[in-house]
Amino acid sequence: MMQTNDSLWQSATQFINHLIEQNSVWIDVGIIVIAALAVLLVINLILSYLCTHRFSATNTPTGNFVTRAIRYPINISIVLFSLGNIFNLFALSADKVTLIHDLFRSIDIVVWGQFFFRSAKFYLKRFSAFDTEGSFIKPQTLPLLENASAVVIVLFTGYLLFITWDIDMTAWLASAGIIGIAVGFAAKDTVANLLSGVFILADSPYKIGDYIVLDSGERGKVTNIGLRSTRILTRDDLEINIPNSIIANGKIINESAGRDIRSRVRVPVGVAYGTDIDKVRDVLVEVGNQEPEACKDPAPRARFRQFGASSLDFELLVWIDNPEFRGRIIDNLNCAIYKSFHQHGIEIPFSQHDIYIKSLPQELLPQPAEPVKAVNPDFNAEK
Repeated sequence: MMQTNDSLWQSATQFINHLIEQNSVWIDVGIIVIAALAVLLVINLILSYLCTHRFSATNTPTGNFVTRAIRYPINISIVLFSLGNIFNLFALSADKVTLIHDLFRSIDIVVWGQFFFRSAKFYLKRFSAFDTEGSFIKPQTLPLLENASAVVIVLFTGYLLFITWDIDMTAWLASAGIIGIAVGFAAKDTVANLLSGVFILADSPYKIGDYIVLDSGERGKVTNIGLRSTRILTRDDLEINIPNSIIANGKIINESAGRDIRSRVRVPVGVAYGTDIDKVRDVLVEVGNQEPEACKDPAPRARFRQFGASSLDFELLVWIDNPEFRGRIIDNLNCAIYKSFHQHGIEIPFSQHDIYIKSLPQELLPQPAEPVKAVNPDFNAEK
């Protein structure tokens, strides 16, 4: 009986060894699959723990985003790595193995490129939300930076794909360099406008809705800030399209900037010499206080500026809430000042000149008339 059991055990052992020898490849495949599943399970458990316990979406949004976004590319990389090792176990030709590995590597590059693209957008949006003074990343520059980061990531991903498939990039880079030089010379004005647009968006000397005054005298409300040009709407409802290079190289007066949107209006006026200046001050301040669209705080002020050629020069200073109404308020103040001066008997002088002639040249003096000769009434008769 013992001999029978021993013989059965030996037969079973030999059969198992034969199966192992015949199916060793599949056993290795099973080991790789089990190891890959175990690694995936451990990594996903760790990322889930970090996402729920360490990096919450409210307290640490950056860590929460990274732990969530990185899970997909890590899983894909582990799966592709495992599949690559599995294909190495089979008796495939070297060309087929190389092709499979290049294909897996390309998929991995694209997946990680997508991860970095999403990460760049997330970080740019988060930094732009802070909007710190002097920072280049602002809500105004966010679209530009997102497009620039997307171009850089796509180009770098494409470069890695070219290297993966052993494609020579020398000719492509040389052609791109020549084309870039040609485009730079042909479109230098456009490039200057684009760069100026980037600096305007980064520096923010004005924003949409501000009232600006250009060196050339145009004044209007900013309606659009583009990479190539800025558009302003004048008080005549005319839209002016100004290249950014002109704005970047000129002086811009932003009437809507400062501590708040309020701005001060100056109304110059002259009075005749001999006028009571205290009375002029009181009248001007009264006119400013009676203007309904002028701010009460700071209060209107009157200033005696200088002794003019034919007048005493004053200025009425009032603050207004919106620079859009500057022209209308100045018109109201001018009309009120004229009526009030007329009511109080304050003279507004106008330019007049008196000419005194000391002497004239002799030829310009009036000449005495020649004496008239007497006519002989009998002259014709004698003839």
